[in-house]
Amino acid sequence: MKVSQILSATGLAAVSLAQTPPGFTPSVEAKLEVTFGNKAVSEPGLSFTRQETSRQPTIGTTSPLNGTAYLWMMIDLDASTNFANPGAGQPATYLHTVIRDFAPSTSPDASGVYVLRSSQTGPVSWFPPMPPAENPPHPHRYTNLLWEQPGGRGWAIPQSAGNMMQTQKLGFNVSAFQTAAGLADPLRAVWFNVTG
Repeated sequence: MKVSQILSATGLAAVSLAQTPPGFTPSVEAKLEVTFGNKAVSEPGLSFTRQETSRQPTIGTTSPLNGTAYLWMMIDLDASTNFANPGAGQPATYLHTVIRDFAPSTSPDASGVYVLRSSQTGPVSWFPPMPPAENPPHPHRYTNLLWEQPGGRGWAIPQSAGNMMQTQKLGFNVSAFQTAAGLADPLRAVWFNVTG
């Protein structure tokens, strides 16, 4: 009896540490700080409105990073294969944004966040959460991932990974992209909800 309680508690602890949604691969435990205006994703799964997420967020970490350049991605895990009539489609992931060359600040801001900044706008420019009105309404899980770029700013995105970002946005496979891009596991992540 006690063994099963310990295993259950261990399982709950592991789930509570994840900054990615349950069942998402790759699972990430370290939190990416994402802030829309004055509203931060203070905990995984926090709800936002479309209006609150209309502008690109500020991203960062609460501890300094050692690398020189980072890649940020945001995907919708609850898109539909039928944009015109979401209820008639099948659930699918959708790639919203991939921006490269984020550089970490060397000191934290007033809220204790080491802000990451990039002058780049791609390879997939900012596309805000825009889940359609659905009946019944359901939240879309927007998952944010941060990878260190191998080789820093000089990293060239392999052609196969570049093609995936341009031609496979609907049904986007993060694990396949990570492999094609030659990336290690994401360092940070967080997800939030937006309902259409």
